[in-house]
Amino acid sequence: MKLTREFKTGFVSVAIIGVFIWGYNFMKGQNLFNTAPRTYFAKYANVDGLNTASNVTINGLPVGKVLEITFDKDPNNRGQLIVEFGVDNDFEFSDKSIVKIYSTSLMGGKALALVPSYEGEIAKSGSYLKGDTELDMFASLSETLGPVQAKVESVLVNADSLLLGLNQVLNAEARKDLQETFSGLNKTVANFKTASDSLDEILDENKEKLNISLSNVETITTNFAKISDSLANANLGETMAKLETTVNSFNAILTGMENGEGSLGKLLKDEALYTNLENAAKEMEELLREMKEHPKRFVHFSIFGKKDKGYQSEEKE
Repeated sequence: MKLTREFKTGFVSVAIIGVFIWGYNFMKGQNLFNTAPRTYFAKYANVDGLNTASNVTINGLPVGKVLEITFDKDPNNRGQLIVEFGVDNDFEFSDKSIVKIYSTSLMGGKALALVPSYEGEIAKSGSYLKGDTELDMFASLSETLGPVQAKVESVLVNADSLLLGLNQVLNAEARKDLQETFSGLNKTVANFKTASDSLDEILDENKEKLNISLSNVETITTNFAKISDSLANANLGETMAKLETTVNSFNAILTGMENGEGSLGKLLKDEALYTNLENAAKEMEELLREMKEHPKRFVHFSIFGKKDKGYQSEEKE
């Protein structure tokens, strides 16, 4: 049987149309050769760039596609999005599994990651699974740096307040005084450097003398060590015992004197004796003063054995 040109043209056209339809549906995530894929649903407040034909993975393995994204028609859930996705693989998981939206690359591509759970009943086609969103790198970094940014802003505000207060305190006169203080500090540092240089010169000039002095100190230290060794070898125990006995005897004498025992003790404790001595001292002082003022009353000297008229006149007085 000979095929006509018209039949060949029609067959090729139908094939091209079929391939186009299959490719279009495949790009939408629908596989025409898989007539009964398992479909599931998940709700999200924000799909974060997820679209139809995005991959669905389990442990990184692509197992399906996102089929459709629609708004929830329930008035109580107004604004939420329902994501329908298909799973071609026969892998079973429970209805407690989680479906996460995650970033596939730094360019912002999104996909669904099915985090399987094996507790509870096996999820059936048409079941609703719990939806979740995994933060991408930039969102996670922004969330991590949020508290740090708040602290930095607080520090900057405090620093600004501190600088304002510092500007108010440091008026023109205070700044002038501060400049003079720094100038004086610079002069002090310069003087200290000059003194240090002078000290270095003195040390250089007297280096030999210092070496001799250090040698003498070393010799003295050595001699002192020898003396210490000699004292250590001497019978210090007996000497210390004798010294202790002497100190005890001296303490006994002092105790006796404190108690008024003995001549010294009586001298220290007898108030009458002290009073008599004090009176005798006063009388002696009076006698000496009288002898100094009227010596002729106590000394009589005459060549011819006659009384001195002056003395008689003093007696008459």
